[in-house]
Amino acid sequence: MISQAPSLRLLTPLASLLLAVAAVAWVGVVVLARDMGSMPGTMGLGVISFVAVWALMMAAMMLPSVTPFASLYTRTFRDDRGWRLAGFASGYLVVWIAAALPAYGLAWLAGRLAGGRPAAATVLAVAIFAACGGYQLTPLKDRCLARCRSPLGFVLKLGAYQGRSRDLRAGLYHGAFCLACCWALMALLVAFGLMNVIAMVILAGSVLVEKTWVWGPRFSRLLGVAALGLALAVIFVPGLAPGLHQAPSPGGMGGM
Repeated sequence: MISQAPSLRLLTPLASLLLAVAAVAWVGVVVLARDMGSMPGTMGLGVISFVAVWALMMAAMMLPSVTPFASLYTRTFRDDRGWRLAGFASGYLVVWIAAALPAYGLAWLAGRLAGGRPAAATVLAVAIFAACGGYQLTPLKDRCLARCRSPLGFVLKLGAYQGRSRDLRAGLYHGAFCLACCWALMALLVAFGLMNVIAMVILAGSVLVEKTWVWGPRFSRLLGVAALGLALAVIFVPGLAPGLHQAPSPGGMGGM
């Protein structure tokens, strides 16, 4: 297994299609954010609508970071390359879409607290930042990140999968490691606001840097320290967690 992280500079033309899909998803995210504003919590969405919006967000935020890995994976293809990449990407996104359910629960709690319990909302903000910061510094985070950064043996293992569902299973398998690596960073969206485009861009960029930059592991630990700093700072400056300190708008978009 190699120690060099996959790079965006070595993409195959086929894998580059994922960047195009991500770009389209970003356009959709920006349009939704403009229409929905900066509502806290679940943004007034029901579960099904929330899952749909979350899927769009994850396509925008996570596909760029998985594209270098997908580029290595597509080099193992010998036939049906387009469909095989689609299968891999679908499996990867299914894992992140499944994460919408716990995200909805956390966002629902955030929305309830943001409406009229500022002290409890601050406690939740502290918990989210502290959980993220603590996890970023754990050996488990390091191991999961290493899988994403040193993927050659991983790619060869997945390339040996057989059967029609091989690429879907490969995407699911890699997506599970990616979720284990990045869930704490994604949880910050609840504190910053799920439709906070600036926060989404920063977090998506952070994930990409973690996985592809030569100093990615050190950057990951720096993010952990920064999150712990926010856990302390938000006690005195609650506005650092805008997703938890805004009154929900009446009506919402539950009928979306």
